[in-house]
Amino acid sequence: MSETRKIAVVGAGLAGASAALGFVNAGFAVTLFSDKPREVLRDGAPATGTAIYFGQPSQDADAEIIEDLYGPDSFADGFSVRAYTEDRSPLLEFDTDYRYYRAQAVDVRLRTDDRLRRFIERGGELRIEAVTPESLDSIAAEYDLTLVATGKSGLVDLFPRDEARSVYSEPQRHLLTVNVTGLPVDETTFDYRSKVGAKHNLFTAHGTEGEVFTGPLLHKDGAPSWVLLGFAKPGGDWQRRFAEATDPASALETFKQIFRDYFPEDAPEIERLQVIESDPFTWLRGAVTPTVRRPVGHTASGHVVAALGDTAIAFDPIAGQGAQNISIQVAALVRAAAKHEGSFDADWITAQFDAHWESHGLGATEVTRLFLGDEKYADHSGTLFPVAASDPAQGGAAFFRLLSEPSLILGLQTADDLNSYVEDETGQTVETLVSRFSPAERFAARSAA
Repeated sequence: MSETRKIAVVGAGLAGASAALGFVNAGFAVTLFSDKPREVLRDGAPATGTAIYFGQPSQDADAEIIEDLYGPDSFADGFSVRAYTEDRSPLLEFDTDYRYYRAQAVDVRLRTDDRLRRFIERGGELRIEAVTPESLDSIAAEYDLTLVATGKSGLVDLFPRDEARSVYSEPQRHLLTVNVTGLPVDETTFDYRSKVGAKHNLFTAHGTEGEVFTGPLLHKDGAPSWVLLGFAKPGGDWQRRFAEATDPASALETFKQIFRDYFPEDAPEIERLQVIESDPFTWLRGAVTPTVRRPVGHTASGHVVAALGDTAIAFDPIAGQGAQNISIQVAALVRAAAKHEGSFDADWITAQFDAHWESHGLGATEVTRLFLGDEKYADHSGTLFPVAASDPAQGGAAFFRLLSEPSLILGLQTADDLNSYVEDETGQTVETLVSRFSPAERFAARSAA
């Protein structure tokens, strides 16, 4: 009988916890290194994301790691979109169902903690130890495969930036997020924007300032809650406001003021939101430079280590691709490792990452560029938004299908490609749909009374 192969995973966030559990399930001996105990990761650390999965591919991949523990209340079925001009006037809106198996938003701390619990129950070792480049050298010497799923202690610097695959050299948005309560998660909330109310996420955009995602979130403590996630374009009013947030209350007040000033139709609903008093860590601000790194790093003694999750591909979160990328990358890596009989050397690690890049990672980065308003996709935006506004049921669903199946965008690089896609999805030509589009004159609102 062959000896059980040993896997080390450094970093106990969503990527690390997913990989640790996946490899234990596949029969490997796994040690997961964390600089914080499990209880601190759950209750004493910031909520670093919504961990949203759009549609079947990411949810199927995640099901290879752990079954769905969260039930139907964690799902949304579509998107309500509004866009405003630079002078804060209504431009367009549409409300659409997803034509796939829903989107699921769960507090990343809850997803991570459930994986850690299952990992420990199945015999995995959680070792509380702050790993440095020096100690990583010893770890990599001991294990058959060492995965790095954290950028702390300079570990990310072991993986050089891939200039050919990295588009940006600075953040494209400045971020502010807070999880809140105070609104029911039912059909009455935001019902002036969608007939199904809270079952549709909200995406509200301003021409020069940025975007706000609003949607139900399953909070780690089980409270009915919402996430406000703001994306401020560099150098604008929103960026200055975001920088002044110092805690959940000031973060929430920042959003309330932005809605009063920029999106007044939604302001009465947003005013009802309240901080989650039991969770002082339920907010975060910062910025991400979207970056792709080379998948192989080397320790001081030349031992090979592999990049995983955000360490390998760091996404701007505007298109919600980060958590999806993790589930798909981890599931594929575990499958490949379980079948592999040789050493996990640099060639093997590179081959697995290149396969992931071609099948998913590249598409996810390109869809993120589309939602960031990248110049490369200006014509796509100029087509997809009016198409969706003219035909929300089909055109809107075709637009948001790209969040679930981002690699579709790789086949939509020309105007003819995009026109064919729209016609296949809607049964109508782009010309017909765009000709029916007219800018919105006003948006419905919730009465302040």
